[in-house]
Amino acid sequence: MPWYKNPYLLLTLTALFWSGNFVLARAIHADIPPLALSFWRWLIALSLLMPFIISPLKQQWPLLISQWKRIILLALAGISGFNSLVYLGTQYTNATNALLINAFIPVLTILFSWLFLQFYMSRTQFIGVTISVLGVMMILSRGDWQVFTAMSFNRGDLLIFIATICWALYTIWMKQLDARINRIMFLAVIIFIGLIVILPFYLWELSQSAPLQLTAGTIASFIYVGIFPSLLAILFYNYGVAEVGPARASLFIHLMPVFGTLMANLFLAESLLLYHVIGISAIFSGIYLSTRQKPARAMAQNN
Repeated sequence: MPWYKNPYLLLTLTALFWSGNFVLARAIHADIPPLALSFWRWLIALSLLMPFIISPLKQQWPLLISQWKRIILLALAGISGFNSLVYLGTQYTNATNALLINAFIPVLTILFSWLFLQFYMSRTQFIGVTISVLGVMMILSRGDWQVFTAMSFNRGDLLIFIATICWALYTIWMKQLDARINRIMFLAVIIFIGLIVILPFYLWELSQSAPLQLTAGTIASFIYVGIFPSLLAILFYNYGVAEVGPARASLFIHLMPVFGTLMANLFLAESLLLYHVIGISAIFSGIYLSTRQKPARAMAQNN
């Protein structure tokens, strides 16, 4: 299987790109307003997609119209909802809180899959998800579980939690999308719809804040978020969901603190400590247990 068709590799790359997005959003929150970052990242991604969608858009327009309700919901949840709420949330909370709340996306996805898709986890999959969550908590707590008792939550954390709900819903709705729809064209369409929704909020933000200063740093930030966590990561994630299902695909989000730890070690000269190793090992073990067997079938299908 070529690398570009391996869903697990593509989901791993997705987590890598999104890790950089979370760190960057927190690092530049004082320089780039949240809705400006959300609007321009998607406008850049849409601009890059435009040359590839004209022909499939003409061919599949009737198919898109037949799925218009689902497509609008996907645009609201995945484009205008999740990312804007994350950027707004990181204005008020720290990276640890954001990543901890984000780690519950797989749990919510599994819950919604059970409610709406009749998905049932096997015992091994349940153990795998639990081990993976514990690995995330080990890294974020720095090996000291009392950290969680001292954590305080604010409106930023609430915004990020709502964002996780949006992404969990996006994940299961993606699985229900007609498989005949061209995925590159589909991404362009939901980005376009998402931009329409974001635009009035972005214009309001412009009226309330100082003009954005374009520097080498802000331009580089826009280019990164427009290409990697927007264009490539969403394409890879959508493919992964179609290939392995919502529950398995969402579990790869637990790799984000792993990549955050490794990037800090490589670029910021931060030490790789024992709790990092334990947490990373737990995450990989949990993902392995949850993905090594076929998904459990719905009970109705077994009867």
